[in-house]
Amino acid sequence: MSWHERRGYHHGNLREALIKAALNLIGEKGLGGVTFAEAARAAGVSPAAPYRHFRDRDALMAEVARQGFERFEAMLTAAWNGGRPEPLKAFENVGRAYLAFARSEPAYYAAMFEAGLPPDASAELREAGERAYSVLRTASDAVCALLPKEGRPPASMVSLHVWSLAHGVASLFGRGDPGRRKLPMTPEELLEAGVLIYLQGLGLGESKR
Repeated sequence: MSWHERRGYHHGNLREALIKAALNLIGEKGLGGVTFAEAARAAGVSPAAPYRHFRDRDALMAEVARQGFERFEAMLTAAWNGGRPEPLKAFENVGRAYLAFARSEPAYYAAMFEAGLPPDASAELREAGERAYSVLRTASDAVCALLPKEGRPPASMVSLHVWSLAHGVASLFGRGDPGRRKLPMTPEELLEAGVLIYLQGLGLGESKR
C-alpha cells in the first residue's frame, strides 16, 4: 500500500477522490475513459483500492450519477420556487434550469443519462432520480390545475412530454461539452418556444400569464 493510499483511506477521502477522478475522466476522455484502473491511478492509489468502496465500475458510476441527481434536484427546486411568481413562469424557469445543469455539469449529466446504468442500479440512485423527477411532476400538477377539470390531461403525461422536450434540447444543443450542436438561436429560446406551443395546445399560453 502506497503512502498516498494509506493517507487517503485513513482520512476517509478515498471514496470522494475516486468520484472526483471519475468526473475528471469523463470530462477528459468521455464515459469510455472511466475504468477502475484509471480512477485509481488518478486518485493516487493501487488498482485494488477502489474495491474498498465500490464493487465495480458500475457502482462507482452509479454513485457519480446519484450525486448528480442530487445537484439536479436542487437546481430544479430552486427554479420552481414553489410555483412563484406564478405557475407558468416558474414552469418555464424549471426548463431553463434543466438546460443550465446540462451546460454547467456535463460530466454529471453524462453519468446520469448516458452511462448505460439502469435507473435502479442502486436504491440510492433510484431515489435520487425520483426526487429530481418529482420536481417536474409537481410543476406539471400546478400547470394542469390551471385547466378546466373536465378534459384536463394527466399531469404525469404532461411531465413526461415536457421532460422529453427539455432533455432533447439539453442533450442536442445545451451541453457544455463537444457534444453540443450549433443553433441559430439559444437553447433557452428553442425550449421556450417548444413549451409555449405545447401549452397553447393544452389551452394555456401567453394569454393566461
